[in-house]
Amino acid sequence: MFYSSYKYALPPVSSSLLFAAILVVCCCLFLAVSSHKIFRIKRFLAKKQKQNRPIPQWIQMKTGNKIRHNFKRRHWRRTELGL
Repeated sequence: MFYSSYKYALPPVSSSLLFAAILVVCCCLFLAVSSHKIFRIKRFLAKKQKQNRPIPQWIQMKTGNKIRHNFKRRHWRRTELGL
């Protein structure tokens, strides 16, 4: 038998099935590229980007400097978004 030297014997696969498997893997890799996003993900990321800013100076002055920081600030590398 041809596969006898291998630890696990693989059955012969038809070329159309092999082509379909390669196509599925390529599609998954294509969609995994970070530049290809669906609109819902893009909208979610845009909202998080807008929220991630310091508080305005007038709010500091209005509150008598009691609120100094935006405690919901997020660093891009330290905090996950939960996607």
